[in-house]
Amino acid sequence: MDDTNVRSGAVDGFADYLSAERGLSPTTVATYASEARGFEAFLARSGREAAEADVRDIEAYMTERRVNNIDSRTLAKAASAIRSFYGYLVLEGRIATNPARLVDAQRVAMRIPRYLQEEDVEQLLDACDAGQPLGIRDRALFELIYSCGLRVSEAVGLTVERVSMSEAALRVMGKGSRERMVPMGERARKQLGLYLSSVRPALAGRAPVNEVFLGRSGKKLSRKTVWKSFKRLAMRTGLDAKVHTLRHTFATHLLQGGADLRSVQELLGHADIATTQIYTHVSQELLKKTHEEFHPRGGPDSVSHQGGGS
Repeated sequence: MDDTNVRSGAVDGFADYLSAERGLSPTTVATYASEARGFEAFLARSGREAAEADVRDIEAYMTERRVNNIDSRTLAKAASAIRSFYGYLVLEGRIATNPARLVDAQRVAMRIPRYLQEEDVEQLLDACDAGQPLGIRDRALFELIYSCGLRVSEAVGLTVERVSMSEAALRVMGKGSRERMVPMGERARKQLGLYLSSVRPALAGRAPVNEVFLGRSGKKLSRKTVWKSFKRLAMRTGLDAKVHTLRHTFATHLLQGGADLRSVQELLGHADIATTQIYTHVSQELLKKTHEEFHPRGGPDSVSHQGGGS
């Protein structure tokens, strides 16, 4: 997107402020103004303006800058520019507080979520003990979290009436009491059907409990139990992962498969697409690595192996 399409006049005023009131060099003014325009362009992609943004938007932008292969020094300068830009907006009375004051460039550099390869997911799920009732429950639970991109709280809060086996879909109650419809994959539907028919009735007994996933006592499964169960699987398989990694993996695999960002946002239940944006960065990193590994001119040393000319 052309920066001129998203300039609000704020950046021009910001540049004047840096030059006239702070006495910064023309080079620094140009760098800071360019960073501010880049941030405005980033926000414009989701229909937002700088005055509406919060710390999550700023961190998402910083992460995008980091994935575009800038070094830590440049990343720190970008963070400084955005903080200064918001400091200017506060001075001008356009906003009340500076949302960028808490942004740590080094923390942002490590913010890209961990995800698993497809074979790793298979290994984890296969580690559930299919010969034990709780193993069948856990397989259904983790298949569903991965297949539907559920938060742990959404999985343990899922009730029977919100599951449609015939339509292979769930009505999920997410953050802010926002409900969304999420389709199940065939493997998840099969494993959930097995659990509902052969395990859950025995766990529930005669207790009037509505939640799908139950503990040994027949009561709603706790998040703590889910975390412990997944930790055992991770240790058993030697994989470095947490249960929330399955949700990250769900989103990443969708985007790698060609899903559009808005669809992934709906499936994850994100109120703001800026939150979903983080997964495009993961996919871009994978594409970059794939290009470097497999394209004849992709790697850093590839030029030395190629002839001249164009």
